[in-house]
Amino acid sequence: MYRQEHRPAPGLPADDVKSLLVANPGARYGIGSDLDWLVAQARRAIARGGSALTTFRLYNRNERVSGETRDLLLTVDEWLGCETSELPPREGAVVIGIDLGGSASMTAAAFYWPDTGRLEVLGWFPSRPGLLDRGQSDGVGSRYTEMQDRGELVTLGDQTVPVAAWLAEVMRHVEGETVTALTGDRFKQAELAEAMDRAGVRVPVVWRGMGFRDGGEDCERFRRACFDGKVKSVPSLLLRSAFADAVTLRDPANNLKLAKARSTGRIDAAAAAVLAVAEGARVTARPQKESRAPVWA
Repeated sequence: MYRQEHRPAPGLPADDVKSLLVANPGARYGIGSDLDWLVAQARRAIARGGSALTTFRLYNRNERVSGETRDLLLTVDEWLGCETSELPPREGAVVIGIDLGGSASMTAAAFYWPDTGRLEVLGWFPSRPGLLDRGQSDGVGSRYTEMQDRGELVTLGDQTVPVAAWLAEVMRHVEGETVTALTGDRFKQAELAEAMDRAGVRVPVVWRGMGFRDGGEDCERFRRACFDGKVKSVPSLLLRSAFADAVTLRDPANNLKLAKARSTGRIDAAAAAVLAVAEGARVTARPQKESRAPVWA
């Protein structure tokens, strides 16, 4: 088998001429799409944004992005605007968003500092089956092993992730930090509450639903924070993979609910990030109570 790929470097503007020629080498010689046409289509896709820009990157620039045309939670370009090479410091209190998976699903935790916009996300899988076999089953190849090599994905437990031991790992990641709240899906409230008692976790807990009522607010607050530049993360394959599979469904009242684009997609990291950032936005929006110094009569 012989395979030849023409793919530009990631993260470049869609109308970058040099990278367009890398993806379309025949344009120099009148083979395939003309360069002027490609540039015009790129600028139109940038102006339209959303699925139009994602589709242009996939089919005209040969970039490895999702071709999903439904309502994505964030497009690749919108998320790339949140990535930075240098994270802001861990200052102020932290909000933890958790998404507890089952035996097949991923378990994820997101750590968000509202004062600086710093976002850290980690994922966990049970050790059986192995990450390579699990990736083949989920249709992502060696992506999970790459996440493990980057320090974004960890294996814990045998066939399921032990919840109490996992919560202990979550709290150890932010040891010494002030935790404003731990927020999670109320569907798993009983299981998580029991695990918190076993792990000795004593922090304020905020339970959120993943349906249209709570999900609509959380998704919109998360999007608004990303668009306003209040979310900063290092380049993360875990989050890029999650956002590629994270779509939103709308009810007749235009409320949003997070859903998978593929049945085998793993959006747990995106769900945890949405919970953490949305709660962080609510924390910063609350008025600060100013206490007066005592006055002695």
